[in-house]
Amino acid sequence: MFNSIWLFFQDQILGMKWLNSLIGNGLSLLGFDINGRLGGSVQFFLYDVIKITILLCLLIFFISYIQSYFPPERSKKILERFYGIGANIISALLGTVTPFCSCSSIPLFIGFTSAGLPLGVTFSFLISSPMVDLGSLVLLMSIFGAKVAFAYVIVGLIIAVIGGTLIEKLHMEKYVEDFVKNASNVDISSPTLTKKDRLQYAKEQVMGTFKKVFPYIMIGVGIGAIIHNWIPETWIESILGSSNPFGVILATLVGVPMYADIFGTIPVAEALLAKGAQLGTILSFMMAVTTLSLPSLIMLKKAVKTKLLTLFIAICTFGIILVGYLFNIFSTLFI
Repeated sequence: MFNSIWLFFQDQILGMKWLNSLIGNGLSLLGFDINGRLGGSVQFFLYDVIKITILLCLLIFFISYIQSYFPPERSKKILERFYGIGANIISALLGTVTPFCSCSSIPLFIGFTSAGLPLGVTFSFLISSPMVDLGSLVLLMSIFGAKVAFAYVIVGLIIAVIGGTLIEKLHMEKYVEDFVKNASNVDISSPTLTKKDRLQYAKEQVMGTFKKVFPYIMIGVGIGAIIHNWIPETWIESILGSSNPFGVILATLVGVPMYADIFGTIPVAEALLAKGAQLGTILSFMMAVTTLSLPSLIMLKKAVKTKLLTLFIAICTFGIILVGYLFNIFSTLFI
């Protein structure tokens, strides 16, 4: 009974399979062959754009409402109460209720660092914020199921905690730019927000974030539609399937220069999975895109020196590749 209810929730509520059928029937009435390349591409594009847009707006509203309780000043006070690896864990968890892309996480990272929080703690936040959030959990559940979604979030948090702890142990504070260390820290208490204020804040975040990420959703879904209906399955399997032992490394390296968030990578991941790419390889690609995008690394270079930036990239890249291979090895546990 419970399994039936959960499958219905996953397929029809999160996955919106009814929407896919509705779009397919509508396109068939208009004369499209949804089993052909063109018709299938149009169906994939419309279905994913509408589905992701609906989930995006609902998730941003919900997450932003929660985020209104954790402004930077309050987050800083929370982190100051913890020490050692406990602080890294709390910092990584706080990253799950903050912005959706790596570039928007960097200003908060700079603020936390200039406020005097341990460097390793702030890096745990910087890693987890774009890689793992509540939105990624729900969206991954809609595509891959609950097991994969929760496993993705857990390993993302582990990478963030280990990465931040390692940076802390190596005492890399001298590789932070002076303007960050010497920035004046004015600790202004956040005003008490009413429920109406929080709802208004959530609405504004929905509009602002939607305008920012919707172009990447369109691009991601477009790429996904091409992969899903135009690229032969044998090509994907030969490059990203089990026959290529370097598929995880290749997917990670391809993902690094790209700039998108979890909403833009989901349709690409969905199409790759349907074409036979390995699960771990797909997740490594998603992690690389969301955590190590080239624009975010350029922004981070303004705040830290080359040695620390290189260490950050190396830790994330190694962790992402390791996770990819582990998922591929144990994929039978998740599918």
